[in-house]
Amino acid sequence: MLHESFVKLFWRHFDNIAEASAWFHVRPITVKRWLSGHIDVNPMAEKLLIIRARGYLPDDTRWQGFRVDEDRCIIITPEGRQFSPKELDSWALRFDEYHALKRLYELDYVPVRSNVVTQLPFRGGRRLKQPRHETISKDKKKQQRKIMAKHATKKQAP
Repeated sequence: MLHESFVKLFWRHFDNIAEASAWFHVRPITVKRWLSGHIDVNPMAEKLLIIRARGYLPDDTRWQGFRVDEDRCIIITPEGRQFSPKELDSWALRFDEYHALKRLYELDYVPVRSNVVTQLPFRGGRRLKQPRHETISKDKKKQQRKIMAKHATKKQAP
């Protein structure tokens, strides 16, 4: 990074030298020398400043547009949605609750939609004529469970 660009980026993200020296874990005189150009900027300090400018997120295309607001302690998405650390931490709990409710109320089947026309999957040089599995309704599942329960009680009886 050029000296001028380091100085511009530095003053864009820090209000004073004392704040920057605390963030870089160096003495204030070191930061003054970096800014004046008497000594070269430590390469690790340059990287840390770039990370702070980008918002602590990796330089990856999947994170493009995301940023971290350090003052409010939130992650901001490219669409402008904001997530706090506690909210992100609760996603695992929400996921578990969602799947528990699906199991409890037997919502794991997908209803058949007749008005949607989609091509069948491509298998080995030809298209399938029919789907291999039909979706099973809630009532059919209950009937199958009753039948299985009857068979299990008959086996246990003798």
